[in-house]
Amino acid sequence: MRRRSFLVLAGLIAGLGLAVFVPRVPQNIRHIAGLTTIADAAVKPQSKTDGHGHAEGADEEGHGEGKVTMTPEQVTAAGIQVMPASSGALVTKVSVPGVLAANADHLVRITARVPGTIAEVRKRLGDMVEAGQVLAVIESREIADAKGEHLAATRVAALANVTLVRETKLWKQRISPEQDYLRAKAATEEASIRVDLARQRLSALGLPDEDVARLANQPVANLRRLELRAPIAGRVIARAAVQGAAVTADAELFSVADLSAVWIEMTIPTQDLPLAREGLPVTIREGSIQGQGRIVFLSPVLDPDTRAARAVAEIDNASGQWRPGGFVTAELATAEQAVDVLVPRSAVQEVQGEKIVFVRTPDGFERRDVAIGREDAAAYEIVFGLDAGTDIATGNVFSLKAELSKSEAGHSH
Repeated sequence: MRRRSFLVLAGLIAGLGLAVFVPRVPQNIRHIAGLTTIADAAVKPQSKTDGHGHAEGADEEGHGEGKVTMTPEQVTAAGIQVMPASSGALVTKVSVPGVLAANADHLVRITARVPGTIAEVRKRLGDMVEAGQVLAVIESREIADAKGEHLAATRVAALANVTLVRETKLWKQRISPEQDYLRAKAATEEASIRVDLARQRLSALGLPDEDVARLANQPVANLRRLELRAPIAGRVIARAAVQGAAVTADAELFSVADLSAVWIEMTIPTQDLPLAREGLPVTIREGSIQGQGRIVFLSPVLDPDTRAARAVAEIDNASGQWRPGGFVTAELATAEQAVDVLVPRSAVQEVQGEKIVFVRTPDGFERRDVAIGREDAAAYEIVFGLDAGTDIATGNVFSLKAELSKSEAGHSH
């Protein structure tokens, strides 16, 4: 046993001496001969390359660590949007509930104005109407009396004018006394007043001046008919008129509204009132629909029950997408804070707890760690890691994050 140990020890000493004095012995022969030294073991083997400068074992897709290589065509095909980081302002917003309503300045309710019977209904619910179009026809004794009174007053006035002309001529010729002339003149003025009163009564009942002027040429049967007309252009949003039904003078038969612009009735809490004012822009949201309006009225008094103020905003509705009666959310942009570097929220991603953005490079994109400062609903302030003017990915950034995760997973093996 001692002899065997001695032979092993002698072989190691001889091998060490040969490695020192014969350093050019090939590595494989040295290894076979047992000549590998501690110094040889300390030398790290160099990675082989693939002839393009990439180390063997690098990501086959050409992604370096923290980088995603993409051609401009690939960027376009992936739908990745790029824009420069820039200075801007963070906006503080307050959200309040609201209800859509027809613009009261463009809403008309049409009543019967006289008791009678509905003879015709010419417009249906939902119909578009022009100003002056006939909605329905009412037959009424009261309108017949009013028209008859006007016709009688007109004829009396015409006769009084003829009498006045004759008496004026006779008086000037000194054939009749002045008293007859003055009596004829007073009768003419009285008849004119009665015509004016009859015309005003018909106007109050809804008869247009042109219809009043044509009364003398109308058939007698038409004297009892009153046409209800639309005062404004718009849409019929309510109809209670039924053909053949008896109505009273104050019965509301139609509602016509111009919905090209609608109102948003809002309730502003007391704590937010200092931030609201007339003329302030508001963003209106109803589900996926969004639009921009403006406050046109802010009540100077508070509701005694809710301790909140009523506000009204107006929004364009030429497309008809806003329907009165619907519930919406109104966002009031109340304050702005200037920042040096501002990026959309969609541009910032989180990887292993770190906030990053993807910076555009000639070869694709590169990960850039950033520090986030203040924020609002749409953007982040970048306080470290990014300069204004740097092009970054802002749309479909998740695809870049996925590519980066695959690349880093490949490097970890």
